[in-house]
Amino acid sequence: MNQLEKIAEFQASEEFISDLKRYGQLKKLKAGDVLFEENTAIRAIPIILKGSVKVYQSDDEFKELLLYYLKEGDTCIMSVLNGLYNETNKLKAVANEDSEVLMLPVQKLGLLTKKHPEWIDYIFRIYHQRFQELLDVVNAVAFKKMDERLLQYLQKQGEVSGRRSIKITHEELANELGTARVVISRLLKQMESNGLVRLSRNKITLL
Repeated sequence: MNQLEKIAEFQASEEFISDLKRYGQLKKLKAGDVLFEENTAIRAIPIILKGSVKVYQSDDEFKELLLYYLKEGDTCIMSVLNGLYNETNKLKAVANEDSEVLMLPVQKLGLLTKKHPEWIDYIFRIYHQRFQELLDVVNAVAFKKMDERLLQYLQKQGEVSGRRSIKITHEELANELGTARVVISRLLKQMESNGLVRLSRNKITLL
């Protein structure tokens, strides 16, 4: 679990890293595995060691909207807050690729807060980052056209995965952007004509 040394991009003490390893339990996920569901109790806080995880929120009709990615060194700030206040989870998280996650029991959060000032620094850094990302989502939904949101999504996915080719269906894209599949298919055809992407079966390559 040497990936913990990258946590939140700051220098963590050996004692802090040692405690995280002592209290946490390693969980391995395959791409598509659910890390946590909506409306469930939070018993452990995830810290991403390897890979990436997508976080969604759904409405009453079970339409999902992608909020942000959790990458190496990240945690889900909503899980932290819900765990601290013993509230049910409001979000859903799914592995974007094969990933490794350190599951930290919520009972240890108070101990880490008292014992390690860098834990508080870590949580505030993550909170700030998530807040900025959520503002981007609000801005995109409220002010950007769907073609801009689609291109932004593909670029972000490529950035997270480190690959220019993205394996995803038009239906999955529509679900994640909260629109219809026919809209996504039409926009992708336009983007291909404009030389922005190359389309193949269940795969989109950024050009």
